[in-house]
Amino acid sequence: MTDGTTWLAAPRCIAFGGYRVVLARGLSPRELAERLAKTVSYGAEHVVVEVGDHTGESLLEFMDDTYGDSCDGIGLRLGSAGAWAYAVAYGGWPGEFGPPAPVSRGGAHVCLLEFEEENGKPVPPHFAYFHDGRLLSACDLHLDGSWGYQGVEGDPATAAPLQELLTAAGLPDPERDSREVHRTALGVVEGYFGLSLPQEPIVSGTLPAVLVEPA
Repeated sequence: MTDGTTWLAAPRCIAFGGYRVVLARGLSPRELAERLAKTVSYGAEHVVVEVGDHTGESLLEFMDDTYGDSCDGIGLRLGSAGAWAYAVAYGGWPGEFGPPAPVSRGGAHVCLLEFEEENGKPVPPHFAYFHDGRLLSACDLHLDGSWGYQGVEGDPATAAPLQELLTAAGLPDPERDSREVHRTALGVVEGYFGLSLPQEPIVSGTLPAVLVEPA
């Protein structure tokens, strides 16, 4: 069963600190993980190391045992839903990945959904869509003009229709609760790009997991 993406707007829906989910059409889950590892933006080249099947909780416990603190490492749980492979990040992922444009090389379609919920600044939820190495649309899902975004940016052929759909949904709306705006924007993005993300396997089920480590 697939449940779209709006459930990501629930508080701490995946793990403490927010969420980082990358979906890809045209890649297997393993290929997606390997390409994401190459975008880690610090130190040496990174690779993925398989660590078996895990729930989100058991992966964080495994990372605590491995690193002393799960925030000192990066884990990914992998799966697929419909045409989309997905990778869900755990541990110390905030700020460690570069833009996923290279992940989309060779004709892949890649969507990034990210929210650093515990960041004190605060950082709004973020969406970006890449195809064949190009950014086609990106926006702050609060649609509030913060963090450098003035609406949807990117290639007009993709970004403009998304902007129209968000406007038709009544966004931005500074009078609405920010979480409701988040949920509404996710619903628009989900419908426009046909995204599928199953809630139960991610929140409480078991999925193949990898660690992202220096080569």
